[in-house]
Amino acid sequence: MSVLASLARRYTALSGREIEHLHHLVADWQLIADLNFADLLLFGSLRDREAYVILAQVRPYPAQTLYQEDMVGRVVDATDRERVRSALDEQRIVREGDPEWREGTPIREEAIPVRFESKIIAVVSAEQNLATARTPSQLELSYLQAAGDLEQMTAEGVFPFPSSDEREISPRVGDGFMRLDANGVIVYASPNAVSAYRRLGVSANIVGEHLGKLDLDEEVTLDSLRRGRPVEDEIDASGAWVYRRFLPIIHVGEVTGAIGILRDITELRHRDRMLQVKDATIREIHHRVKNNLQTVASLLRLQGRRLSSTEAKAALEESVRRISSIALVHETLSRDSHERVDFDHVAKRLVEMVQEGFAGPDRPIRFRIDGRSGDLPSEIATPLALVLAELIQNTVEHAFGGETRTVTATVEMARRADEVRLKISDDGVGLPAGFALERDANLGLQIVRTLVESELSGTIALTGDGRGTRAEVVIPVVRAKPEATV
Repeated sequence: MSVLASLARRYTALSGREIEHLHHLVADWQLIADLNFADLLLFGSLRDREAYVILAQVRPYPAQTLYQEDMVGRVVDATDRERVRSALDEQRIVREGDPEWREGTPIREEAIPVRFESKIIAVVSAEQNLATARTPSQLELSYLQAAGDLEQMTAEGVFPFPSSDEREISPRVGDGFMRLDANGVIVYASPNAVSAYRRLGVSANIVGEHLGKLDLDEEVTLDSLRRGRPVEDEIDASGAWVYRRFLPIIHVGEVTGAIGILRDITELRHRDRMLQVKDATIREIHHRVKNNLQTVASLLRLQGRRLSSTEAKAALEESVRRISSIALVHETLSRDSHERVDFDHVAKRLVEMVQEGFAGPDRPIRFRIDGRSGDLPSEIATPLALVLAELIQNTVEHAFGGETRTVTATVEMARRADEVRLKISDDGVGLPAGFALERDANLGLQIVRTLVESELSGTIALTGDGRGTRAEVVIPVVRAKPEATV
């Protein structure tokens, strides 16, 4: 639950839909703060007394803030916020009155009622530091006019628009600002907005031009604005990318113009393309490594067919399985550009591979996989895949003894914040009497112990009795980097 929703439910009588509308407003009100050079505070009425709780706060990027401290969650008496109370009672924007002095600083405050479905549900207080005020430029006058329009739309319940959600790119007013009249003619464009269109190949002065005559195929944009719908798009022309966001200005149900925020994202999109090329290259490398490992495994199989020694054939079969385990990790990485592996998928494939290669009528075994280990970094997943494959094969080879009954083996996986646990257990004949991992381990278990303790900085425990064998491995997920040596 968000802070706004938590405070609203604790202090106010706002409904769920009303709180959702305030969430949409807060997602988009940075634009009003920047255009107005003002701090914004969102006030909600307490349900049990005449006071207000501050539900949200935003500071302006292009101006000095009045509030260094966080105001969210503070409860203030209604008598200390006369304009907020007037906006609620009179259901209108309250701007009149002399500036308020706070600690020697003159403050201009506007109280904007927030309307939702014909009801005032909250008030936004826009507070500007007049001590830093000067004669406004044409750019600043355009900003303030646009801020006034959006404030009036908020009071009428038109702003924010339903589509106002968190977006990948959020342009700021300083990136580029323009204003259109009701006919789609550009009546003002900031220097950064003019530069953005120049990057797109528009060499003419755009001020005074109709948006549809800039040779950028604007029919859809203009149609949406005429219908009172916001537009977000990216224009790609002349090797440049510009992100644009247009908001229609609506008063009393009539579209009277629009404002546009532009951002040159050429460098961002170039970096995106470079990352895509890099990701594709990494995936191709993993794909080729996987293919090369499979080729090596195939050559070893061919070599094994020419051998007459049973011991040599077994050694080659084990080598093939180990190489195939590593190839399986690279196969997974080749499908995803992130250097992380879905180890649950790897574990399932490893169990299938070992069961197909070693289980048979003389060694009937049934495997089961429980739990999840999630995604793991490739530097952990690769050695851990070898560990799991060795332990599964060890189960197949040593769980039967002289019996031929079906053995059930379980691979249990568990993931915690800082570690992953693997437990391989079976109901076979168990370990020999007096077995010690440090002393009696075969080659496979020696490999497991070396990988777990030296490569993965983990621990392994092997226990067993007449009811079966259990191997438990604990691996830290966040591994400390080795200290640099001089």
